[in-house]
Amino acid sequence: MRHGLVTSFLSALLLSAVPAAQAQTAQPVETAPPNVPEFKPAFPQQTRAPEVKTRTPIVVTEIASGFNKPWAIAFLPDGRFLVTEKPTGSLFIVTAAGKKSPPVAGLPKVDGRGQGGLLDVEVGPDYAKSGLIYWTYYEPREGGNGLAVARAKLVDGRKPRIEGLQVIFRMQPTLESTMHAGGRLVFTPDGKLFVTLGERSILPGRVQAQDLKSDFGKVVRINPDGSIPQDNPFVGRKDARPEIWSSGHRNILSAALDAQQRLWIVEMGPRGGDELNRPEAGKDYGWPTIGYGEEYSGEPIHKTTQAAGMEQPVYYWDPVISPSGLTLYSGALFPEWKGNLFIGGLSSQALVRLVLKDDRVVGEERLLTERKARIREVVQGPDGALYLLTDASNGRLWKLTPGAVPSGRTP
Repeated sequence: MRHGLVTSFLSALLLSAVPAAQAQTAQPVETAPPNVPEFKPAFPQQTRAPEVKTRTPIVVTEIASGFNKPWAIAFLPDGRFLVTEKPTGSLFIVTAAGKKSPPVAGLPKVDGRGQGGLLDVEVGPDYAKSGLIYWTYYEPREGGNGLAVARAKLVDGRKPRIEGLQVIFRMQPTLESTMHAGGRLVFTPDGKLFVTLGERSILPGRVQAQDLKSDFGKVVRINPDGSIPQDNPFVGRKDARPEIWSSGHRNILSAALDAQQRLWIVEMGPRGGDELNRPEAGKDYGWPTIGYGEEYSGEPIHKTTQAAGMEQPVYYWDPVISPSGLTLYSGALFPEWKGNLFIGGLSSQALVRLVLKDDRVVGEERLLTERKARIREVVQGPDGALYLLTDASNGRLWKLTPGAVPSGRTP
């Protein structure tokens, strides 16, 4: 394990909020040609928003390394981290100084092939009383696999373990696929739990993304014990699964609440067409009927980008950023970032910053590109710093804090 402090001073050109006059003339971050140039945005700045640049110097501190494709971070009340390893199915407790515990014992077996394994982890809202943690994983089953959500009490100590394991949700139906199961967890202040689900990628799963009798390609909303909230949009309908919140999604690996406690997601598109959405109860977000991308082969998927009864993305990327991880910044360390979205970029090897105004994207920035690292996870810590995981066989846990302003420059 290596510890070190590396400082990266990021040049400053624009303010964090983009005035309308400036936004009309500023160049976008993305200058490469789109994969599907014939598809045009439905409204101004739905894609390729003007570039903005952070004025505050950023310090990147490496807290720990040596993780095998880490996937998620959660914070324990005492400031330590929970970190998952995707392919191994291992969960670690990590101190602020970077010391890792042995793998937490007692977790269920995972299907770690492909995009599978141990994915998200969250500390229960009543952790101080119950000690419960929650996680998502690819569950091996007869006939295939599927995403599952489990919870258990974390028993701390020199050899940490869990006890009282309960599987509170299982994606249905079971399908043999190593791709596109989603897996992010988001607790809401009213005690509900959002779970994001993919459509399994292969055609038999893709065609179920708008089928309300299937969990594929959905956001679902459950209670922490796995029961169904009675105000879910499809409760009482015989032709729909009651856990479903929204439909028509491809593969959601990024999810977070905003200051109004509304859910935002960023979903993986095909070749072109990564999307930022704000899923609302009962609404259909179009996949695979509409979208802005194409097959990886270059073959078309969609005849159109718009259709009646289907929602438009707030923003889309073509070429893609390959999003994973999402947080809305509300801390005090970086005042210019207040209210901004931060997304981990895998193929884009960037921390993607979006400036919002009235639920529209008015500015975009790509941070940390000089590090050429796939960013799997981004979360805001209790201290107002951003914490990142890099997706690699020697994955790293980074902390982002503000640095000193160089002489002669005002922030």
